[in-house]
Amino acid sequence: MNKMKILLIMSTLLAIGCGQKDRMKIASKPKDIKSTTSSQVQPERPEYAIKAPEFTLRTVQGDLFNLSDYKGKVVLLNFWGTWCGPCRREIPDFNKLHDKYQKDGLEIVGITITSGSPKNIFSFMKEWDIEYTVLTDIEDYETQRVTAYYGRAIGQPITGLPTTLIIDREGYIVKGYIGPRNEEIFYQDLKPYLSL
Repeated sequence: MNKMKILLIMSTLLAIGCGQKDRMKIASKPKDIKSTTSSQVQPERPEYAIKAPEFTLRTVQGDLFNLSDYKGKVVLLNFWGTWCGPCRREIPDFNKLHDKYQKDGLEIVGITITSGSPKNIFSFMKEWDIEYTVLTDIEDYETQRVTAYYGRAIGQPITGLPTTLIIDREGYIVKGYIGPRNEEIFYQDLKPYLSL
């Protein structure tokens, strides 16, 4: 039932594509969020939240990255490409969010889709002053497999870039977007999960 709700939401928004303007809603509004009784204040998870699939990719610097290593952090997971104009529009906002909120437990993780060699992606990162984590293939096409895993998890193939997901501190996808957003929109949706 929960996957069906997400499928309907994503199907509607996917039709609009990469540059659509309306935010896809996967989580409840901040005013509806209540805290749990853990040592870190965690908003009540929406009933339609989905466990984020575990994956391993390589950073452009060559290190292995496992999503499970980031449990306890709020992860903004971004599927993007260096060739994607709307994806590029988000980069300055991601840089600002990373600089301001990494100390509060925010990790921004970009999964590059068909963006060339790690060397080329690293050059792109330097040109755009990207300091957050950017992932690429380990050997061949792993990023596309991870994208497919996430599409199955949310009940809708990820075909529009950028697609961004908020993963809470316990590893659940609680919100998602198709198309670019600005710093303020991301922050308003991240704020309840960053609060301690």
